[in-house]
Amino acid sequence: MATRVFSDEELEGLRSFPTIGKDELIRYFTLIPADEAFLRKFRRAQNVLGAAVQLSTLPWLGFVPDEVLAAPPAAVGRLARQLGLAVADLAGYGEREQTRTDHLREIAEYLGWKPAKSIELKELDEFLLARAMEHDSPSLLFRLGCEYLRAAKVIRSGVVSLLEKVATAREAAERETHARVAHLLYPERAQGLDGLLVVDPELKSSRLHWLVTGPVQASPTSVGGEIEKLRFLRGLGADSLDMTSLPSERRRYLAQIGRRLTAQALVRREPGRRHPILLTLLAQSSVDVLDSVVQLFDQALSGSESRARIKLREALAERARLSEDRLALLDEILPVLADAGIPDEAVGTLLRGKIGMSRLITANAGATVRPPKDHGHLALLEGSYTYIRQFAPKVLQAVRFKGGTEAKPLIEALEILRELNATGARNVPDKAPTLFIPARWQGYLDEAAAKGDATAYRHYWELCTLLALRDGLRSGDVFVPGLRRYDNPAAYLFRPAQWETHRSEFCRLVGKSPDASQALPLVMDELDEALGDLEEVLGRGDGPVRLNDDGELVISPLTAEDIPAEAEELHGELERMLPNVPIASLLVEMDRHTGFLDCFVHAGGKQARSPQLKRNLMHATH
Repeated sequence: MATRVFSDEELEGLRSFPTIGKDELIRYFTLIPADEAFLRKFRRAQNVLGAAVQLSTLPWLGFVPDEVLAAPPAAVGRLARQLGLAVADLAGYGEREQTRTDHLREIAEYLGWKPAKSIELKELDEFLLARAMEHDSPSLLFRLGCEYLRAAKVIRSGVVSLLEKVATAREAAERETHARVAHLLYPERAQGLDGLLVVDPELKSSRLHWLVTGPVQASPTSVGGEIEKLRFLRGLGADSLDMTSLPSERRRYLAQIGRRLTAQALVRREPGRRHPILLTLLAQSSVDVLDSVVQLFDQALSGSESRARIKLREALAERARLSEDRLALLDEILPVLADAGIPDEAVGTLLRGKIGMSRLITANAGATVRPPKDHGHLALLEGSYTYIRQFAPKVLQAVRFKGGTEAKPLIEALEILRELNATGARNVPDKAPTLFIPARWQGYLDEAAAKGDATAYRHYWELCTLLALRDGLRSGDVFVPGLRRYDNPAAYLFRPAQWETHRSEFCRLVGKSPDASQALPLVMDELDEALGDLEEVLGRGDGPVRLNDDGELVISPLTAEDIPAEAEELHGELERMLPNVPIASLLVEMDRHTGFLDCFVHAGGKQARSPQLKRNLMHATH
């Protein structure tokens, strides 16, 4: 059962010599004088060379394959040259299996390696169990077990034996997982978890399928559906589940299983395996759904604002057209008004007959109306107020936002808006903060307040609050604790207690003193020196950095951007010789015949280039 992790070909590859690279050849198959002195005691050439292969292979692979003669020829040749022997001398090594085993025992003792005995195997079991709590992949656990044995200088046992230990560790990890969350699986919760797998008549599917199915688009219906999921999860206590007893990788793995498997597949699993999966999925879904609610709010509100911007662009275009009409009309009126030969009483009659009254009225329509600072953007967005009200109050009721000191007025405004929505009140209190509202929109509120229009004031104030919330979520000034996309930015930083354990290592790497009383004066000295150099360059007035007549700092282009005069001269000569041929096309054609571009090496060491990349390089060069 354990060996089914690998195919027969893969198992055979794990038991034999793999392909060796240049770095491994140099690192493991280079003998030091002490190694050569140790090997010479085996006397016969075939034994010396065979023991050298085992001596180099053990640190490389962590074990020595049975077929020592199948070692990579490059490795055998390198050892033979260092020992002054012929590669053919290896042919007679290992005719007696006991000889190879005895040599390996002496080599292991010389290198400080030991065979896998009861103590070493017990430590391996503990290591595999700890890794199995984080990773459930048997192939990954097998590789980690091999690396652990090699690091501990323990000779690796057979492949099948190690795979059996991996299987045992995976089973132990499942039991350990259940034991760590058993205190959360009281009877009522276990019954609720099993209820997730039952088909709900209203949903026509299981609650599990409903929870793991995400929204299709950002709309009020999608927001309402995600909030319904959030209420359901909170009803099961998913938002208060403490799953920190399990490693984060284990939680992620169990949640992935819960999303991938169907309800029928989970029903067939034993409760000891099923309940931890569902419990972890509930805790993870609580975060995912809340994150989805905030993201849908952002997208739906931004969609309304985007539609308002489109209407604003159309309105601005129409306003510009009317302005052009008025200018054209003015060009026709001014010559009549400036003509001293036309009597004043005849001016009106002449203009009406020449231009037409309807054109005068159309051209002057709205000419005296002064547009607001945002050119009417918020007024156009107010047309979507009813649409926004379909989802915004639900989001404010379901989500609690927090922020720093700068966001305090906005958080207070959100609380007031939440209370207005709950009580059904329409008028915004006089104490409602407006410090977060941009100046370009403040005029709307002032105008509504001056007119005593409480409805308009409520609409504009609420829209400004929601837009400020959206911008605050994007900038990180406003956050929802515990989420991934909208969490507090400070949550990703080291806390003071955590930084204490890392400060010494960081300061050692950057070459700075961990003592602020010593490091700060050095930094100030460096700053003073840099500022002195800058003042000297600015004083000359002809350096790469200078001040212009207005006192602005001017930084010259980088020297790497300069094109040599020879290149400019060659470019001009090619344009004179071939005026109708693009330079990039000429370079592509020349590369096709000479292949000069293949001489260039990519910064990452890659040399092969596709035709599309070559063409782009030519255009960039041109």
